[in-house]
Amino acid sequence: MQQRVLLLFALFLLLPALSFAQANRISGRVVDQKTKEPISFASIGLKEEQAGALTNEYGFFQLPMPDKNATDSLIIMALGYKRTALLVKKGTKMDELIIEVPKQNIVLENVNITASKVKELEMGARTNTPGDGMIQGMPGSQYAFWVKNDKSKKLGLIRSVSFFLSESGFPREPFRVRIYKADGNYSSPNTDLLTENVVVSAPGGGQWFTIDLAAYNIVAPEDGFYVAMEWIVSGDKFYTTNFMDSYTPYGQILRPTFEFKESRTWNYTIGRGWTLITLANNGQRYNAMIKASVDMYKD
Repeated sequence: MQQRVLLLFALFLLLPALSFAQANRISGRVVDQKTKEPISFASIGLKEEQAGALTNEYGFFQLPMPDKNATDSLIIMALGYKRTALLVKKGTKMDELIIEVPKQNIVLENVNITASKVKELEMGARTNTPGDGMIQGMPGSQYAFWVKNDKSKKLGLIRSVSFFLSESGFPREPFRVRIYKADGNYSSPNTDLLTENVVVSAPGGGQWFTIDLAAYNIVAPEDGFYVAMEWIVSGDKFYTTNFMDSYTPYGQILRPTFEFKESRTWNYTIGRGWTLITLANNGQRYNAMIKASVDMYKD
């Protein structure tokens, strides 16, 4: 009897701590508004805090409550879904949330192709020898390379994209392919051209890894487009940007190229957005080693 009383007393003392812990975190699941199916790899960010999280394969996430302000906006962004915002009040219990996100209506262009007038065009990185250095990411971060239409060719469908992966890190871990228009601030990546989840795994590193995108009917914009690698989480793991202090290499490591005199690579971080990479070496800019194969119409 005495042991039971002591146990109940210990649990009573623990309850305030548990309540405090729950009040200082936001956790839950992001699901499709109509089907209620979980949404994998959705970006969850606090607008003012510049911190965020990535949902795991099953739609779950967690991140700490905001510190800077009494209120903040929780921004949910998922590929193929409308951007959604949720009011967050510091000190309010916000665990086990179910956030329903509506689908975005996407109109695909009709493409008529005459086979005799189409030729395959290689765009982006041309070298097969990577430069010194590594490009590493954490779940939710992206590196996007500007595949520029240097010679003003008449472009058709994007056939494939390729990433040069290092043997270091964990090259067989899955990552997500992203394709963007250059319609953001200062021509940064913004609108998704690839509106479906294309999650892939490479057989190994130290080589080019090519992903066939012909089935997605993506029309290349006239001036070019961005190809991005997005680091994700797999299995039952989840991740928040607050773990950056204990950084270890996660997943793939991209290799850089120094063959361009201009910066063509942007980095995306949850809660902070896109930033242009401006590192240089002997006048040549540090860019992600990424390329694409595109249909080109003959004159």
